[in-house]
Amino acid sequence: MVSEEAYAQAGVAVHVLGEESYPSALAEDHEAPAVLFSIGDLAALDGPRVAIVGSRRCTRDGREVAFELGRDLARQGVRVVSGLALGIDGAAHLGVLAAGDGAAPPVAVVGSGLDVVYPRPHERLWRQVGEAGLLLSEAPLGARPEPWRFPARNRILAALADVVVVVESRFKGGSAHTVRAADQRGVPVMAVPGSVRSEASSYTNELLVSGSPPARDAEDILVALDLLGRGPARRCATTAAPDALPSPNDPGQAALLEAMGWLAASLVVRTALTPGQASVAAHLEMGGWVVGQAGWWEQVRREVSAK
Repeated sequence: MVSEEAYAQAGVAVHVLGEESYPSALAEDHEAPAVLFSIGDLAALDGPRVAIVGSRRCTRDGREVAFELGRDLARQGVRVVSGLALGIDGAAHLGVLAAGDGAAPPVAVVGSGLDVVYPRPHERLWRQVGEAGLLLSEAPLGARPEPWRFPARNRILAALADVVVVVESRFKGGSAHTVRAADQRGVPVMAVPGSVRSEASSYTNELLVSGSPPARDAEDILVALDLLGRGPARRCATTAAPDALPSPNDPGQAALLEAMGWLAASLVVRTALTPGQASVAAHLEMGGWVVGQAGWWEQVRREVSAK
């Protein structure tokens, strides 16, 4: 058993679930680690958080997209959380570090003790993230990066996230663990569209077919976080006069409104429609009948004026 003195000498803080120092962002999770170890400033978690995940064996295009998302989100004050792995994770962290002064700090959750750098090629990046932001692990000092630790690590990524974004992933990639953990927690999952010819995007494209909203750029993610409006379509939906919104003439659109009700809804879940058929909701948004966010849709109240 590692002594308290050893943790102090390593610069590693120890947080026990239920104690004041434990990060509030994780404390209420149903699978919160009993003990959490950190290097850096826990204040790095304060603010909106997006987990960016994806394949270790990514394409150059995927790496560039992850870098750009990390950089652009950090510049908007969004905390980018990832796993410091090779490929997409590392590119996202590098993007955050490149965002410049005033940007949000990077946050990493790793699958080994905080004194066991893995993967070794990321030793410098590991140090930079710890100095600029925050490193987290539920593994004690000296713990090796055993395979079972990474799916466990992924549940922490999902628990910390307000939105999970999958940049590139194959069907058998570790990103699926993070997506399942996000689904269990009701955390929205977005996916970066990829070429149908690319195996590296096979799982991300499947997520899109299954109803996950696309993350084409940082703006799409900011909309999902409710930090950015949707432009003219959203303004139309939120500012139109209540008595200027008659029911849609299209029977399909009218049926969709009926199925939606007055609670936020995922139409693919609530109805028997395919994602393609449910996409008619976008026309309802343009007409001012609904407002969409991260794959969920909600009707705009239409109150009849007193005569």
